[in-house]
Amino acid sequence: MPAHEPDRHDAWPSLEQILGLIAPGILDVVVAPRGTGVPVADVVLHDPGEERDDDAPAASGLILLAVGVEVASPEAIDVLRDADRAGAAAVVMRRGRRGPRAALVEAAGQGRTALLTRQPGQGWTEVLGRLRTALVHSSPSCSAIGSAGPDGVGGLRLGDLSGLANTVAYLVGGAITIEDPQSRVLAYSRMDHEPDPMRRLTILGQEVPRWRVDELRESGFFQALWSTDDVVRRAADDRSAERLAIAVRHGSEVLGSIWAAADGRPLAESAAAALRTAARAAVPHLSHHRTWGLAAARAREGAVHAVLDGAAHTSQAAHDAGIAAHRRYAVMVAEAYDSRAVGSAAPGAAEQRVLDVLALQAAAYRPGCVTARSGRRLYVLVPAGDGEAEPARTLLATARSVPRSVVFAGVGPVAAGLSGLPASREAAELVVRVLRDRASGLPVAEVVSAVAAFGEVVADTSVLRVLDLVEPLWNSLSGPVHKMVEHDRAHGSQYGDSVAAYLDAFGDTGTAAQRLNVHPNTLRYRLSRARNLFGVDLADPAVRLLADIGLRIPARGAHGSSSR
Repeated sequence: MPAHEPDRHDAWPSLEQILGLIAPGILDVVVAPRGTGVPVADVVLHDPGEERDDDAPAASGLILLAVGVEVASPEAIDVLRDADRAGAAAVVMRRGRRGPRAALVEAAGQGRTALLTRQPGQGWTEVLGRLRTALVHSSPSCSAIGSAGPDGVGGLRLGDLSGLANTVAYLVGGAITIEDPQSRVLAYSRMDHEPDPMRRLTILGQEVPRWRVDELRESGFFQALWSTDDVVRRAADDRSAERLAIAVRHGSEVLGSIWAAADGRPLAESAAAALRTAARAAVPHLSHHRTWGLAAARAREGAVHAVLDGAAHTSQAAHDAGIAAHRRYAVMVAEAYDSRAVGSAAPGAAEQRVLDVLALQAAAYRPGCVTARSGRRLYVLVPAGDGEAEPARTLLATARSVPRSVVFAGVGPVAAGLSGLPASREAAELVVRVLRDRASGLPVAEVVSAVAAFGEVVADTSVLRVLDLVEPLWNSLSGPVHKMVEHDRAHGSQYGDSVAAYLDAFGDTGTAAQRLNVHPNTLRYRLSRARNLFGVDLADPAVRLLADIGLRIPARGAHGSSSR
């Protein structure tokens, strides 16, 4: 039986308060013999199979999660009675299909411990996280920062990490960064002065640079940070100003850390005390972020994609995604590659960091920008002002500048309403495909970022649309061009490349040979062989048309499909 050292009961939130912060449909109260006003000290996992020690401290005020116990199982009554003898506030069991037996309900009514059930479809990890989040959020000790701020800033929305960072910055008198245990940036405060190089790198990369993490680990700084409840100080160096840091804990669990940096002036003497207060106040916010924030972010991205796909529930999805139905938006699509691995099939960590930077640039570009990811792509809905035809022009240009990356970015036309967003998205995706196809034949070292608006590549995107429609029909046909393409694929010959270069040069043999880096006589010989072997006679207008279409389709390869 888990042990808990009793504390001041009047400082504990009630079971009713905690359940009030849990989304409906997760837990059900079966029996609460003392009502739901009983105080709760903590939420812990209870292993019914562990050895019980009769001399163990009471579990007064605990909510016990009886993992592996179903209310209809024979051991449910024993687990309930054990919890009741230990003084637990409540015990949670899995509901199952049959529900609790009458004997279990009767036993619960005769005791003092509330019996709750976990609904099917809810995992124990999720239930534990939600209960602990509700517990710390309802704890009076976590409200110390609620009214702080230059203008009476208070009442922070649960999970508002950016608001928390700005409020803590006011209290501390410095620049604040909130990080998760892996040194990834969760939020940072507004900057009143030019940040030092380390803060700039951290914010742009959305994580502390790996070399800095290694440095902090090897110096013992992280060991000190994670092993104490107090503030840890790091002196200024040539790359960064003085830093104060404190871990944010819930019991023995580290939720993250808060870092304060001097922002134009040295940190005040009171900064350390303010950070201690902030660390306590940050517990419900970071706990909420861990439990709900990530799931909510995925749900928002799903809603954005639903709008961009023109789903049936577009109005509701737009509301969930924060897209204003009355505003005009242009859709920008950015596709990211590590500069050393252009054309790789799956995005890696480097590409995800590039998307982090692009998303950060979009958020800073204009209020109301909405973003969503899919694979190696970032979708950005950029709000347009009255009469504005190219709202993403500057943001589009900015996409070129992400270091050590290749970005292909395109923008679709401004959509007048929600119903026009799928067309704007499709146009932006076509632009990206055009830019990627243009780079597909180049050596990796020569591929560079490229951006364009839809209006700049209308002809190229129109060709892509036509080829998308023609490709299924073309693949069902046969003829001279098909034979030539199959021969090249089987033998590694270059008849198709030679014909394509000749057509692209409008029949100018010298120009086509130069593009292929061969002698004009070599090209003439290949064209003659293509005519004799396969019947590809370029003097015939119909054959020229078929060759132009047929050679474009296999050249597209994998680039012809969307990367979503």
